[in-house]
Amino acid sequence: MFATYLIGLREGLEATLVVSILVAFLVKSQRRDRLPQVWAGVGLAVALSVLFGWLIEYTSTSLLSRSEDRELFEAITSVAAVVFVTWMIFWMRRAARTIAGELRGRLTEALAVGSLAVAGMAFLAVIREGLETALIFYSAAQGAAGDSGPLLALIGGIVTAVVLGVLLYASALRINLSKFFTWTGALLILVAAGILKYGVHDFQEAGVLPGLNDLAFDITGALDPSTWYAALLAGMFNVTPAPTVLETIAWVAYAVPVLLLFLRPARRKPAPTATTTVTERGADTDTGAEAEAASTPQRA
Repeated sequence: MFATYLIGLREGLEATLVVSILVAFLVKSQRRDRLPQVWAGVGLAVALSVLFGWLIEYTSTSLLSRSEDRELFEAITSVAAVVFVTWMIFWMRRAARTIAGELRGRLTEALAVGSLAVAGMAFLAVIREGLETALIFYSAAQGAAGDSGPLLALIGGIVTAVVLGVLLYASALRINLSKFFTWTGALLILVAAGILKYGVHDFQEAGVLPGLNDLAFDITGALDPSTWYAALLAGMFNVTPAPTVLETIAWVAYAVPVLLLFLRPARRKPAPTATTTVTERGADTDTGAEAEAASTPQRA
């Protein structure tokens, strides 16, 4: 359940920060009359995300009658979830410093167009997080079918994210968002590795990949699946005591290089030369201000 809680917390906080930036901009710009359009766009995005999650579950449980078809569907959604997770964590790492400025610029353009443009801009800013959350949650919770625990954990993570976002907006809480997204990103990479491993297993059960009975190792004696710590490892990172060879290769081949790339220190920009003009220094200052605004939304 920790994996689904982490998904809800990470995706929920990203969406909450985006909404708080939009709200703060409208409040500071004396355009509170456009706040209902923002909340309408956010509400529609949340509703469609829930509908998308239900549609995935309905397709798997009701529309696919053959077990092989269900296994294949779950395998494909697992691979898609891994792609989305990988793209999301690297995108956030790259865009975090400029996202506030970009959102304010887009909202300024939307205000000039009208109410529908404002609602549409808010909708597009949130729907990506919602669809990702639905897809990743479905893939991460496959191993707990019939159990409401993962869903409650996801809701708990989202609620926590909303509370943190509100406190950040109200300046009642200060956290290092850069470190937060780094640590949660690293953990999500391990979660994604487990999802990929689960997807490979589904491909094997569907007969698409061979080696279903070729085990890489069997440590059931040391890691009893009935123990709490074995259940914790399986629920968080899909670490099982008797994986197949292909499952193990997939887990290692994804987790190791992606973790190394993600944790690699970002390249620093070269220091400005002595000939830097006043205008250039001003631009650098503005960029720094945008970075600070992206990491901690300001209070109106």
